[in-house]
Amino acid sequence: MTGIPGARSVHHIAYTVPDLAQAVDFFVDVIGAELAYRLDAVQDQEGDWMTRKLGVDPRASTNIAMLRLGPTTNLELFEYTAPEQARRLPRNSDVGGHHFAIYVDDVDKAADYLRQQPGVTMLGEPETITDGPIAGDRWVYFTTPWGMSMELINMPEEMPYQDTTRTRLYHPREDWQEG
Repeated sequence: MTGIPGARSVHHIAYTVPDLAQAVDFFVDVIGAELAYRLDAVQDQEGDWMTRKLGVDPRASTNIAMLRLGPTTNLELFEYTAPEQARRLPRNSDVGGHHFAIYVDDVDKAADYLRQQPGVTMLGEPETITDGPIAGDRWVYFTTPWGMSMELINMPEEMPYQDTTRTRLYHPREDWQEG
């Protein structure tokens, strides 16, 4: 047996943001997530709990929000206050760089919508990959008002990579409706 015993799936993805209220508003109002809960002023006044449990300065404090996006994604957002806190977001090419990809039914329609949202920057135009293991993938990157990298993506249910492996990536049904 290999891997973590009992591991079934990713429970949530977490990001640290510079302004929790702004990020929650963006993910709820622009992206369409639902706010599940908030935790305010998580901190340890006397000990080193923040270091032992979260790997941050013992004097750090954080506000947290947990959101739900669609049927499969829990998103946790942190806003930290900490001594010597780095405030620059890593680029995708930096170690620790990241992006958050959202599956959409129509990349062009979603990109048109995002172009109308204050502070959103589209990184070029949507494009379709025409050959290789993910031929048919249509995608475009964009950044949030605070500079976080995100992606819009749509992929056909059958992908060329499936011809060479039994592993299948998650794919939402085209006719899926929340309800």
